[in-house]
Amino acid sequence: MNYELEELLPIVGRLAERYTGTDSTSVSYEKAEQLMEAVLYCMQEAELESSQAAAAQGTSARQMYEAGKAAVERKVKRALELYHKLLPEFSDYGSPYLADAVLKGMPKFFRWYNMEFEPQNTILTLDYPVLRDLSPYTGIDRIYEFLVCVDREQEFLKAFPQGMVRGLLRFRFGEEEDFADNVCEEVLLVMAMHILAGKPLGEEMLSEKDCLFVKSRLGEMELAEVKSHLLQALEKFTEAYCKNSGALLAYLENGVNNIAVRLKNSTCNFSSSVLE
Repeated sequence: MNYELEELLPIVGRLAERYTGTDSTSVSYEKAEQLMEAVLYCMQEAELESSQAAAAQGTSARQMYEAGKAAVERKVKRALELYHKLLPEFSDYGSPYLADAVLKGMPKFFRWYNMEFEPQNTILTLDYPVLRDLSPYTGIDRIYEFLVCVDREQEFLKAFPQGMVRGLLRFRFGEEEDFADNVCEEVLLVMAMHILAGKPLGEEMLSEKDCLFVKSRLGEMELAEVKSHLLQALEKFTEAYCKNSGALLAYLENGVNNIAVRLKNSTCNFSSSVLE
């Protein structure tokens, strides 16, 4: 996207007129800057939605802006549809940050999100840490990508009895109500320990002897080998118990990488099967 300021200013001016209802000159500098960001955000959305970069060539700034507004509206609709799909079987597994983001935050976002005058505003802080870096995204892009991540996590976690997941989290955090860790990563950690111990995942924690065996085995493995071993086991698990296993495995790979590093760095209390 490469448009001159002279092409953008008339769009911002018309948007300012719509905002004030009368005179575009009555907006503050800060508001004008916000409206310029809104225009650029929409134009970027049009570019992102285009399947070929060449599609934007020869398109006026006004046309790109209008196409971007429509793209924002479509993404809001997709995000809302995904949210409604997610809700019926959603569980926060006792995570206050996950509950706050999904059950409290999302309704506020869809109520207050302003597609016309501030589409770049994410509104929510989204304090629950998903297994992807969403910092490059803002506005509806960040909300949509966050919901995709949560949807992936819910699909994975549904492969386990809910009581087991909650039990593992209580074992890890006690009765704390403010733990901010990713729920999937904690479950993946326990899976990793059982995989390395060669023991099936069940209700019981690994024994002291099992954990010492894992520690010894980790000392003999390179980091890449640990990651590969865990990913192979996780691939079999997701294929057997989860839908859309390819996309889910790609998402969970970040969590596996984190766990492999933590295990290899021995940041682990091997008297239990849960990291400290």
